[in-house]
Amino acid sequence: MELNYLAIVVSAVVPLLIGAIWYNPSVLGTAWMKASGMTEEKMKSGNIAVIFGVTLVLSFMLAFTVNGMVIHQVGATQLAYSNQDAESFKAFMAEFGNMHRSYGHGALHGAIGAIFFVLPVLGINALFERKGWKYILINVGYWVITLAIMGAILCGWK
Repeated sequence: MELNYLAIVVSAVVPLLIGAIWYNPSVLGTAWMKASGMTEEKMKSGNIAVIFGVTLVLSFMLAFTVNGMVIHQVGATQLAYSNQDAESFKAFMAEFGNMHRSYGHGALHGAIGAIFFVLPVLGINALFERKGWKYILINVGYWVITLAIMGAILCGWK
């Protein structure tokens, strides 16, 4: 399957946009700062260009990963080409190629990915860092929404 590079670019910007809203002091930023032990002084001490630049690079990596997670035809492509059975693959894609290619389906799988991957990873780290459940839920909530939106864009944008 061909990658939709424009959808990947747009979805890679989603973590920055959702983060600007989610972690805004008027939304959950103040609660997150308290739960994480972050201070205004610490916030101002980082190199913002490096932070946003690296975040964007990591978001592109994430977009490529989410793409494979929400578009099931990627697995069919891999199966067909591993068996070198192009004709069966073409027949399969002609009949089923666009099944489950919707914004809703992508959002569902993005959210599932966040719940079953991000929650355990962040939860384990937070527990060992002695962070509370409020910290875990704020961060995981951000990733559920972010990955749902990324999945919707990647799966639904044909």
